Amino acid sequence: MVSEAVRHVVIVGGGSAGWLTAAVIAADHRAAHPDGLRVTLVESPEVAPIGVGEGTWPSMRDTLRRIGVSESDFFRECDAAFKQGSRFDRWVDGGAGDYYFHPFSLPQGFGEADLAARWRDAHGAIPFADLASFQPHLCVAGRAPKQASTPEFAAVANYGYHLDAGKFGVFLKKHCLERLGVHYVPDNVLGVEAHPNGDIAALRTQAHGLLAGDLFVDCSGMRSLLLGQHFEVPFLDRQDVLFNDSALAVQIPYPFDNSPIASQTTSTAQRCGWIWDIGLPARRGVGHVYSSAHTSDDAAEAALRAYVAASGGPADCPAPRKIGFRPGYRERFWHRNCVAVGLSAGFIEPLEASALALVELSAAMLSDEMPADRAGMELVARRFNDTFRYRWERVIDFLKLHYVLSRRTDADYWHDNRARETIPERLRELLLLWAHRAPARGDFPRIEEVFPAASYQYVLYGMDFRAAGAGTRRRDPALADGYFREAADLTRRMLGALPDNRTLIDHIRRHGLPRI
Repeated sequence: MVSEAVRHVVIVGGGSAGWLTAAVIAADHRAAHPDGLRVTLVESPEVAPIGVGEGTWPSMRDTLRRIGVSESDFFRECDAAFKQGSRFDRWVDGGAGDYYFHPFSLPQGFGEADLAARWRDAHGAIPFADLASFQPHLCVAGRAPKQASTPEFAAVANYGYHLDAGKFGVFLKKHCLERLGVHYVPDNVLGVEAHPNGDIAALRTQAHGLLAGDLFVDCSGMRSLLLGQHFEVPFLDRQDVLFNDSALAVQIPYPFDNSPIASQTTSTAQRCGWIWDIGLPARRGVGHVYSSAHTSDDAAEAALRAYVAASGGPADCPAPRKIGFRPGYRERFWHRNCVAVGLSAGFIEPLEASALALVELSAAMLSDEMPADRAGMELVARRFNDTFRYRWERVIDFLKLHYVLSRRTDADYWHDNRARETIPERLRELLLLWAHRAPARGDFPRIEEVFPAASYQYVLYGMDFRAAGAGTRRRDPALADGYFREAADLTRRMLGALPDNRTLIDHIRRHGLPRI
């Protein structure tokens, strides 16, 4: 008989998705206490995590605080660094001076003045983000987003992290087992035992027999053992919109022990894709994301090696690791008593680092809406599925925007990305609106949007999207100019007060940050 009360959550798969989900649920629902929710994670000792999700959003600060870890320990154990946004090189026309920033801090005065119109009318020779925000200037100067006296998780400038994904999973696992009361089963899942109504009753494991539970979380990666293989929930392929399906990843040493650590992820467009460059304290993570329909693996590797050499990497670059993926997501994320989180739910591409953010959002909603019993699970599942269908589609819209706005003409890849039939209808409609006004909060009605209107402004105007004339709406150019001066003043003060990234990270690793 199906258990009515939800008292035991079983998570299949470790890595960042599995252990982060376990940590959030266990912390929120007192898994370490006898009357708390029981949380068990089963992880195959033979399956290694993909381990290339090395960028987070600022939301990770709240998540780490929520599960009760020390930010100082996180920096020490995960080879972590500060991330203040993304820099995009050669996305507009491919020229050497073609760059723009998508910083994590909002434009100064966002929502209070029509910054975009004033930028267009009077300051168009200056990149939009450089005019409206202090943060691109911090990134160019390699500054940290806080001082040594700033408490853990607090910020002077908004920030997320770069991290070693493999070490992050180990860090979360240690915290789950030592502090949060998560039960750990290192074993291979061989199959599923079902209740008569079709719910999962238990997992058949190789060494531990049957592992029963009330709610099962599929964090088994692209294999999607429960939602995809057992329940056969269809996968919605979105390669018709976003073409990239391959990546070559490599780890690059610094030339010197005290080499600067970049304050942003750098994404450099290529003929048939783009290259990420992420700075950690001990190394750089570099990878080429590309479309196998537009270029070969050999050509992609040659482009990656050329980039590594040009960016100060070693001449004998190690052989990159090939990662293949299908861009898309599951038709449903919560089916019966099974929820998919992470790669088992879907994957698009690493542009703008949405993968870990979607894990955070999934784990948070699952924990916040944890059903008390099986009867309440149907309602929660409908809400969860509606929320995440919307979120996955908004991620696709936002990533596609980068390609649609490009004026590159050096390969069919870019021409095909601009073809009308590859652009989602909602994005086409928004671009028609934005031809006459800036993206606004009303364009994104959900309370927790994945990418807010400010992010769309940074990309639109960073890629030199110029709206038409001013129209009839009343504007106050002096108000916008005041905010631009405010951003410039903040830039001067912060550049003089903030340490560089490596200096602060070294301090954190030796002495830690103040704890509130």
